[in-house]
Amino acid sequence: MSGYKIKPLQEQKAKKLLVTIKPSTRKNKKIDVFNKKGEKVASIGGVYPDGRFYGDYATYLKNDGYEVAKKKKNAYQARHSGEQKKIGSNGFYAWYILW
Repeated sequence: MSGYKIKPLQEQKAKKLLVTIKPSTRKNKKIDVFNKKGEKVASIGGVYPDGRFYGDYATYLKNDGYEVAKKKKNAYQARHSGEQKKIGSNGFYAWYILW
């Protein structure tokens, strides 16, 4: 288990996508994404080698406020633009659940 605590905002976003999320069973990912049948369809969110989690919108929003979170979101979306277009991919779920 990754030990990542899923934020309520992430739960809300997952619900809109008709998926459920749980802390990942993979040590290098934060969240596992499951379809309606309970099948794992993606693992999203990175973990540094020392065990710290990569940031995400909900975490920045909670810890640093809206302005920082928005800047981080814009930077992420600029770096990963296009990944959200492949529906069902890890990039799709990261874009719409984490950011």
